[in-house]
Amino acid sequence: MIGGPGPVAVPELAPVDEGRPQRIRVDERGTDLEAARAVLAAAYAGVEWQADLGDNDFSFHYAAAGDDAMTLRHVQFEGSLSGEMVAGDDIVVQWLTRGRGTLDVGDTEIELKTGHARMWPQGSFRFAFRDYDQRLVQMNRRFVEKLAEERGVAPHSLTLDHRTDPDPKAMQVWRNSISLISRSVLDQNASPLLQAEMGRLAGLSLLELYPQDETPLPPELLLPKNARLRAAVEHIHENAHLPLTPVDVAEAAGLSARGLQQAFQRLFDVTPHGYIRQVRLARIRDELLNSEPSTTSVADVALTWGFGHAGRFSASYAAEFGEYPRDTLRRGTHRGR
Repeated sequence: MIGGPGPVAVPELAPVDEGRPQRIRVDERGTDLEAARAVLAAAYAGVEWQADLGDNDFSFHYAAAGDDAMTLRHVQFEGSLSGEMVAGDDIVVQWLTRGRGTLDVGDTEIELKTGHARMWPQGSFRFAFRDYDQRLVQMNRRFVEKLAEERGVAPHSLTLDHRTDPDPKAMQVWRNSISLISRSVLDQNASPLLQAEMGRLAGLSLLELYPQDETPLPPELLLPKNARLRAAVEHIHENAHLPLTPVDVAEAAGLSARGLQQAFQRLFDVTPHGYIRQVRLARIRDELLNSEPSTTSVADVALTWGFGHAGRFSASYAAEFGEYPRDTLRRGTHRGR
């Protein structure tokens, strides 16, 4: 269903002590359309949700189990449900077992495939589902960030692109992990320690499903004197897929345009505009390496990332990576993981 980030339920039991996460267990079902919409709207922060009857008799079921770091969820809804999901603090991966669904309606629309896991957009987005059965894994973003830091990702620089279609091998690992996690989390007698370990397994599986760019950021960014520059870099990485100018970056980091320019030249020997361009080229490279050559157009991928002139794009790409984008795409599906 539709769960957006944010708290979703009052835990059935208070924690044994303050050091343990709160356990969550919810089970709601019924045959009243408005009651169903109200339950799901209460569970998730949403805007302008619309629910309508379908061809079959209406029924719904919403269940959640886990803790405040990770929950497994299930939504069954006979009818249609649509609306807007606001940005939150959780990362959600979902897959349909039945029915139809679309994420990011009106923007980068993603038509969901049965049995195929996809991550929800990290910002606000519109959705539409009909006559569906949906499973979800919802994880606290800071929890996942800590796991990523253990694997060498710079603090607060976790970047997960919902438009990425996960690799089939990574998808199978994900399915196997979630199968194991489900058996433990749904066991009401499972210990809090086992629950915590299952949350950790879910987070690590997510990082395999959406691998990170492992290019390390300069250690100078961790110095207190470079805190604003670090904020500028993080803003670029998080918003590279959006229209972004150096002025936008300067405002987000609390710097003047001139101060931003000087800081980037000093530390990176490149202009802020040039850095944005480098990040987008790197995203294009990742996408080409994870795409099927027979169904992917280099020009379309480049255009998605704001490179409209094919010749200039190819030249810039070759200068950055030492090969033309068509060559990256050609060998992408054959590389080892």
